[in-house]
Amino acid sequence: MNHHNTPLFTALREHAARDPLQFHIPGHKKGVGMDPEFRDFVGSNAFSIDLINIVPLDDLHQPAGVIRDAECLAADAFGADFTLFSVQGTTGAIMTMIMSVCSPGESIILPRNAHKSIMSAVIFAGAIPVWVNPERDEQLGIDHGVTISSVQKAIEQNKAVKAVLLINPTYYGTCVNLREMVECIHSYNIPVLVDEAHGTLLHYHEKLPMSAMQAGADMAATSVHKLGGSMTQSSILNVQGNRVDIRRIRTFMSMLTTTSTSYLLLASLDAARRQLALYGRELAEQTIQLSREARQQINEIPGMYCYGDEICQKKGVFQYDPTKLCIHLEALNMTGFDAEQWLRSNYNIEVELSDLSNILCLITLGDTEENVDTLIAALRHMSDEFLCLNRSYTRLPVSVPESMCISFTPREAFYAQAESVELELSCGRVISEFVYVYPPGIPILVPGQVISPEIVDYIKRHLEVGLPVKGPEDPTNQKLRVVAGPTSKEVSFNTAEYIVRD
Repeated sequence: MNHHNTPLFTALREHAARDPLQFHIPGHKKGVGMDPEFRDFVGSNAFSIDLINIVPLDDLHQPAGVIRDAECLAADAFGADFTLFSVQGTTGAIMTMIMSVCSPGESIILPRNAHKSIMSAVIFAGAIPVWVNPERDEQLGIDHGVTISSVQKAIEQNKAVKAVLLINPTYYGTCVNLREMVECIHSYNIPVLVDEAHGTLLHYHEKLPMSAMQAGADMAATSVHKLGGSMTQSSILNVQGNRVDIRRIRTFMSMLTTTSTSYLLLASLDAARRQLALYGRELAEQTIQLSREARQQINEIPGMYCYGDEICQKKGVFQYDPTKLCIHLEALNMTGFDAEQWLRSNYNIEVELSDLSNILCLITLGDTEENVDTLIAALRHMSDEFLCLNRSYTRLPVSVPESMCISFTPREAFYAQAESVELELSCGRVISEFVYVYPPGIPILVPGQVISPEIVDYIKRHLEVGLPVKGPEDPTNQKLRVVAGPTSKEVSFNTAEYIVRD
């Protein structure tokens, strides 16, 4: 494998250089038909390779030429048997993973802090989720990973389970002992799927946690665009081993992918792979060093705490990704959302996410010492403004409430006859839609879940501080879509079997 090559990107450039007369889509015809202001801003080069699946450029739905070659190079770079490019983001790759192993009525083990895309795939597949609660960090108000014992218990209680899906690393950067977890699950001959959206760099440095492919997982959906340098919405699905069927995986990926695939996104994946394969360790080393220096300085700022090596003493945390700066505002008189707004208004800084008590900042291949210095200066200023000196400031827990009662499968609830009720009057009803805060996109409520008073209060707290609560059909979030009519007589499966506690 020659990782200096970029088969697809090179073919696109060569095709553009030939300047063929185009009588095919896209209609902007190399940018000539595009709005002039937009064309001038984006540039002619981008439009010259915004093409479609004509013969010289291969077809993502059945790659046999330059896309196939680019995917083979990516598989080698990420340690996989096969790599599939996704222009549907990691959402498309996650849906492909789940739908390729689960048929209607079959069970899959999921952590409760699963992303909305995972639940969407469960609904489309008609699968039944077996929920495993992750370990919770009451200090930070975030969820970490699931434990081996809890996953093993879930398997023992559900012998016919078709797959286990793990999140590694979590959005906040914590990781399980993935190799040990995979070996345990494989001992039951069950495939392991990994939501590795935030783990692109893991494969490229020994100081980072182990990647899913290194740990022996069967499939991993990885967001190259998040941390690996490709364009937004471009991701990959890595596959290895004989517990999953690559032909079926390709079939589902094709079904879930637009036929108007973006060659700009595909080319950016090809180029990002080249950079990672050739210089990934060097770039990761720089990124890790920057993040460690930032973490040290943040922990010297009064009222703030950014977890580090000590997090690995907590249950559910084996390692952590140091490039994720989870900044806990432990003694500042402000919420994470307040901090996000303050940084935007005063320093023109945008963070990855905020919640009730944290902000998350990512250090990536694109950061410099100057960037980090600006962030640290802003955080010091924020501490000076909002540090609580003369009174105790007690934060309420931010993690999703413990209470979880399931009365319908997600698919049954989503497609059931439904009605809208006021948020305040929804307690005891079965939700028929998602409710989540994005980012990170982890559902507070999933279709089929019984709405509890604690969850209503939790939603209201997020709304009161201005956090982006999304999902309900009602854009004001004052009404929820619930299963119509009485639900107590309509329980369709044994709840106890599908919520596993360690």
